[in-house]
Amino acid sequence: MQGLIRISKTITLALGMLAMIFVGQLSAQEIKVGAIINLTGPASSWGQYHAKGHQDYFRYVNEVKGGVAGHKINLTVVDSAYKTAEAVKYVKKFSTQDKMDMLATWSAGSGIMAKPLIQRYKIPNINYSTYQGILKDPVAYAYLPFGSYIMDSYAVLEYIKGIHKGPNPPKVGLLTYNNAYGKSIHEPSKEYAAKNNVNIVDIEEFPPKALDLNTELLRLKDKGAEYIFVQNLPSAILMALQAADRASYDVKFFGTWTSTDPDFFKRGQGLIRDRVYMQFPGCLPGDDAPAMKTLEMLWERYGTVSKFDASYWEGVAIAMIMERAFERAYERDGKINSETINNALESFRNEDMGGIVPNLTYTPTDHSGSFTARIVQVHEDASYTPVTKFWVPGKEKITILK
Repeated sequence: MQGLIRISKTITLALGMLAMIFVGQLSAQEIKVGAIINLTGPASSWGQYHAKGHQDYFRYVNEVKGGVAGHKINLTVVDSAYKTAEAVKYVKKFSTQDKMDMLATWSAGSGIMAKPLIQRYKIPNINYSTYQGILKDPVAYAYLPFGSYIMDSYAVLEYIKGIHKGPNPPKVGLLTYNNAYGKSIHEPSKEYAAKNNVNIVDIEEFPPKALDLNTELLRLKDKGAEYIFVQNLPSAILMALQAADRASYDVKFFGTWTSTDPDFFKRGQGLIRDRVYMQFPGCLPGDDAPAMKTLEMLWERYGTVSKFDASYWEGVAIAMIMERAFERAYERDGKINSETINNALESFRNEDMGGIVPNLTYTPTDHSGSFTARIVQVHEDASYTPVTKFWVPGKEKITILK
């Protein structure tokens, strides 16, 4: 009898140990995220700070929050060097070998070329670029973090129309790269202008490897452009400002949210002055937004940046969107994997992100996130001053602050 009792106790102890091991394995589950970001190519300081923001926020989630429902986030960041083929190579590796639960890609080209792979392997992907072509059918598994370059185009032209003086329509010139990213503002700008009494007087395109923009700025001046809308990386915007000075061309420049990076301010002293504006849909110092407090906490805790930086902001923003999707996946399905994450994202309805980005809505047929904008003025001290309130271009009346 005593032998049976000893055997029973031994079995009970063994089962208890197995249960502890099983629970430990469950608690040690990871959420695997792959981020393919430009760390060494053109505008690499932009990509580097995207990566730093993304890494810092997930580090905070793991260290302070204990992960998401006990699941630690394992983030792997790799360098695409702004090469689409390199990005696609990593998308394939992350999808097949590494079995990632979610991905982030960086450029317009990588976002487009990743779609067949993420759709084949059913892995949700948020793209750091907001190129609208990413949202063409089929849209499955491909997401933007906030409104596309269509929204930027409407917002910029609506603001220009709002500040323009005189009886004649404002004359606007476009200055863009001759690639998909640069051309992304062409059609929406022409569409908005045709319907809203804005005169697009010239479109100047140039290759990303151009060494100066003297000819392009002279042409814009000759065509009488009173405002210039740019879609190129920050280094090229600085070339445009230099060329405008050489041509004695006093004009305001407007860009999308991609217009600045840390190098832009280091190299832009004496060039930026008071003539640069951009559409920026995120929180800023001075905003009464919980997300601004989160950003301040991160840079105090980790010291990656010492003040607001728009590149770092987007890295944190995308990490926060991912975290919310992981939380929602666990709440809905009790597990966090690529399929439950995708279902969770498509359940977002006016999802409040604490102001890091405008409230998000994703549906099975629309992964654009939001269509809410605001225009800010860019200053040489790397600060930004809102010149409008947030609004939905084309649907809501713009409120100009100054």
